[in-house]
Amino acid sequence: MRKLLIITFLLFLTGCSREETKELNVLNWSSYIPDSVIQAFEKETNIKVNYGTYSSNEECLAKISNTKLGTYDLVFPSDYMVEIMISRDLLQPIDRFRLTNFQNLNPVYLNLDYDPKNEYSIPFIAASTVISVNREFIQDEITSYNDLLNPKYENEIVLIEDQRIIIGLALLANGFDMNSTDERELEIAKNWLLKLKPNIKAYDSDSPKNFLITKEAAIGILWNAEAALAKMENPNIENIFPEEGIALSIDNFTLLKGAKNVDEAYQFIDYILREDVMKEIILSYPYKNVNLKTEELLDSSYLENEAANFSDSYIAKGKFVKNIGSSIKLYDRIWAFIK
Repeated sequence: MRKLLIITFLLFLTGCSREETKELNVLNWSSYIPDSVIQAFEKETNIKVNYGTYSSNEECLAKISNTKLGTYDLVFPSDYMVEIMISRDLLQPIDRFRLTNFQNLNPVYLNLDYDPKNEYSIPFIAASTVISVNREFIQDEITSYNDLLNPKYENEIVLIEDQRIIIGLALLANGFDMNSTDERELEIAKNWLLKLKPNIKAYDSDSPKNFLITKEAAIGILWNAEAALAKMENPNIENIFPEEGIALSIDNFTLLKGAKNVDEAYQFIDYILREDVMKEIILSYPYKNVNLKTEELLDSSYLENEAANFSDSYIAKGKFVKNIGSSIKLYDRIWAFIK
């Protein structure tokens, strides 16, 4: 009888521990939130974070579309992809009143066109493209995307692996709208990219800065955080915002329809929106900070790094990728052709 009671008690304890186990399934860009932040959240909340990554918005969409409903709870799409995911009924509304730290956000990044009332998305960080040049090897003046066509730069350029961004910059280089769906203009952009192709060393969205740091490439079109980190590693690197303008992006917290761990997702979002937590993220991956409270905690190492904390004048000239609907097939064909 005593043995039976002990077994029953142990089974009871095992059942309790199972009930207390909480999880959160996150899908995010690679190199966006340091492991130390995830570990601190797990320790503070007793929520285990299962963390997956992707390298482009299209890869994010494909992963969500090709997995069972409820596989992921929280994802971090960019602006135009938020709009696409809303149109495909993939997201559930976010109740901002469950987020005590929502008030920390800079209003400049709220209520934008892709989600006018922030019903489905909460901004996480902002990013821009930058041309990074290692002045140890390249002394030429570079002010335009067209300068990268110089035959001297054969096999010297690394590009982020993002079809909307790279084709969009080719359109900008030719004086067109970055989101053009005009087939004649897209053909011109394709031919421009074919001229650039001999100069391309690699496409890499995970860590393109490494090509510059290791001197495998002398020029890069990078996201601003990668460019900022590259300059920290190598002072010979100059970061340039070209005259045609830059591609801008805002990445967001979004909750997927069918999410199994909604309460845990709100805890995670609110934790990340804490000013001290966002400071740790921004200093590790120096994108443009969108948290006003965090701004008060950042020092000159971030604030004076032009690639990281790019000025509002560049934002004014920047272009956002837009949802172009079925015309994305035109971009798909160009991307497949040039790569």
